[in-house]
Amino acid sequence: MAKTRELSKDTRNKIIDLHQAGKSESAIGKQLGVKKSTVGSIIRKWKTYKTTDNLPRSGAPRKISRRGVKMITRTVSKNPRTTRGDLVNDLQRAGTKVTKATISNTLRRQGLKSCSARRVPLLKPVHVKARLKFAREHLDDPDDDWENIIWSDETKIELFGKNSTRRVCRRENAELHPKNTIPTVKHGGGNIMLWGCFSAKGPGRLIRVKERMNGAMYRQILSENLLPSARALKIKRGWVFQHYNDPKHTARVTKEWLRKKHFKVLEWPSQSPDLNPIENLWRELKVRVAQQQPQNITALEEICMEEWAKIPATVCENLVKTYRKRLISVIANKGYITKY
Repeated sequence: MAKTRELSKDTRNKIIDLHQAGKSESAIGKQLGVKKSTVGSIIRKWKTYKTTDNLPRSGAPRKISRRGVKMITRTVSKNPRTTRGDLVNDLQRAGTKVTKATISNTLRRQGLKSCSARRVPLLKPVHVKARLKFAREHLDDPDDDWENIIWSDETKIELFGKNSTRRVCRRENAELHPKNTIPTVKHGGGNIMLWGCFSAKGPGRLIRVKERMNGAMYRQILSENLLPSARALKIKRGWVFQHYNDPKHTARVTKEWLRKKHFKVLEWPSQSPDLNPIENLWRELKVRVAQQQPQNITALEEICMEEWAKIPATVCENLVKTYRKRLISVIANKGYITKY
């Protein structure tokens, strides 16, 4: 039998008002277009409980006991990669037979849900320590210091990319806890490789790297694009350059080249993409490019250049203006990867 539509509270109150006015159940039903049996039921309920509100419904008893709920909650908290099938088997061994849907509903009531594990850089204790040190040392730096930095990075953009996923059971806002992520090691490759930079004033130059980048090529890229970007962005004198700790970035020859050019370089903690706001710009660029749906490498490169130039300066400014929040997040997350 199909479930009937529940009467509104206003209609239920009108039934009681008409009943108190002396009208019969039949007359009330005809006036409001409600069945006589329904009118009688509401009036009896009002006489008994002095209310027309819905009363608590007992419902079917839970299939999983409180002890069972604690057990499965403790299990997935300890190992988020536990599957629903594993939990079904655990409960069955304890004498409780349930379905996977019951497991899902129970976990959801505990604030846990199945999600794809995030891929993050592999952090060793030395990385965690360096990240915390960086965050604490720069936490009180004035905003002007961050606005005077040119941020840089390389990224790959695939024409048609597929990323494998893995699910974990976690609480809300816990997607970046080490137990809920898949560590990855950064490496090159992809359909096209780009180098770019930006500051609080807006995007700098973006170029395609057509060959495997080595130290010599990297120095050439900086020579041809870094200083012109600084001039185009009209950054104040004494600006600071940021790049990662890739071997071609930290090679003795590269360090010497930067020193001779009088470029100040920001000391950077390894495995810290979340501390570099250019990662947000890469994300912005990739979304814009995906919307254009390029069909070949030539179109992909052209669209990347066009969309990079269209990124508003205000987006760059906001990324730098809120930089202190990144440092706070790293400290709060005890050195592990943050949402940024």
